[in-house]
Amino acid sequence: MEDHSRHGIFSWNELLTSDVAAAKSFYTELFGWDSETMPSSMGDYVIFKVGDAQVGGMGQLPAEAAAMGAPPYWGSYVSVDDVDAIAKKVEELGGKVLVPPMDIPEVGRFATFQDPQGAIIAAITNAMPKK
Repeated sequence: MEDHSRHGIFSWNELLTSDVAAAKSFYTELFGWDSETMPSSMGDYVIFKVGDAQVGGMGQLPAEAAAMGAPPYWGSYVSVDDVDAIAKKVEELGGKVLVPPMDIPEVGRFATFQDPQGAIIAAITNAMPKK
């Protein structure tokens, strides 16, 4: 099994959407994914699974993003050893930090950034490395 906590590995896929229930129904029917819903500080969070393997998550599109006209979107996370160092390096390399490093309780610390060409991606340092 791949170590998804290792620096530089794509480790998580996440959908932020305007209608969690409708998206849950769509993706579980489309791909045959199972789902598990868990409460979070930002509303229900859905974990998509294939068997026992977690393949992604989904939550409500933040109101601030919706107010700025952001559509629902899938995002990717890359595991890193130090999110704060990566955020500094993003700016040194001409990128832009969109969401500064912040903690997700019991998950880890993440930041979202835009590369110099405009592509958006997130970096995460997991609180507890996956086995």
